[in-house]
Amino acid sequence: MAAQPPTVPRGKTSLDKTLKKSEEVAADVQRASDNLAVVNTVLEQELPDEVQVGEVAQAIEQTSQLEQKLAKSAEKLAEVNAALSEEIEKRREVTAERDESQALAEELKARIRSDNKH
Repeated sequence: MAAQPPTVPRGKTSLDKTLKKSEEVAADVQRASDNLAVVNTVLEQELPDEVQVGEVAQAIEQTSQLEQKLAKSAEKLAEVNAALSEEIEKRREVTAERDESQALAEELKARIRSDNKH
């Protein structure tokens, strides 16, 4: 009977590594978004209205817009990571089923050979 290739343990495939890196990036983006939200809140609350004009007002608005974009990017990354995680699990299941089928086929071949010898 032929030896079966071992099933790759969780966390060892290139997809698992890609998912881990993507999750790290998502966490970095989320932290940046959270930090920017704090900065924007402080700017809006601590600067008097009479100071929030011209370039200062524009900077506060841009900070707010950037914070919103980062938050959306973090959400999208989380969705992509969830889909990637599902795909990895599906592939793992299909690989296990394939390995079982191959093992069964090899076992049946061995029985047929054995029966033909008798």
